[in-house]
Amino acid sequence: MRFVLVHGGLHGAWCWERVIPELRALGHQAIAIDLPGHATRAEEEVTLATRRQALVEVIEPGDVLVGHSAGGYDITLAADAVPERIGHLVYLAGLPPVEGKSLIEAGRDSPVFETDESGGTQMAADDSGTESAIAINAQGAMECVDFAKTWAMFYHDCDEDSARWAFERLTPMPIGFLQEIVNLPRFWRTDPPRSYVHCLQDRVARPRQREYMAHRLGVEPLVIDASHSPFLSRPRETAECLVRAAATRPVGPLLPR
Repeated sequence: MRFVLVHGGLHGAWCWERVIPELRALGHQAIAIDLPGHATRAEEEVTLATRRQALVEVIEPGDVLVGHSAGGYDITLAADAVPERIGHLVYLAGLPPVEGKSLIEAGRDSPVFETDESGGTQMAADDSGTESAIAINAQGAMECVDFAKTWAMFYHDCDEDSARWAFERLTPMPIGFLQEIVNLPRFWRTDPPRSYVHCLQDRVARPRQREYMAHRLGVEPLVIDASHSPFLSRPRETAECLVRAAATRPVGPLLPR
């Protein structure tokens, strides 16, 4: 199998550096890309269309697309654009879109998010009391500027050197595309093979994300005992889990809403 690894918000292809050799050691191919607005492509225009196109350009027939966190949005966009090329979709703590809504709108109705005092939507805190590391800067982009908070939120099961290595590579993420309405008629109609992996120590979203996402995807969730960033703390286990996930099939319908 060939895996196409898609990072989440603020991250880049670099976050998969430890997983790619593990997948290759298991006998598979793997590539990772930077999405527009991130890492080496930080200065590029960021829209749903440009993010989708970045993936479409690299997908080959039969590929397994892995979307981590917000990358779940992107693999869904790509699957709608080129359904005939998709072998399997793996949502690694990933977010599938809600038909007819933007990510921000969808968040208001989702247990993955909560509404703050000003009426804005943010990632819901978990039960550990971890303080959010994400802030909006003067340019209107999401960013992480406090290492301790970022370590606790994203990488708490990593050693300090690994967490700092990742922190120093994060780039601010423009959020305009999060307000774009999603329409994916082919995705819901083609009903592609898919799976969801829940991170047991995830501090980015409430534990009930697993049930909510698995229900919408019509799958039995797989689990990995790791933080929101298993690619960094558990690369071998992550690779093995992705291979297992790609062999599963849905047990229920795919729900657009």
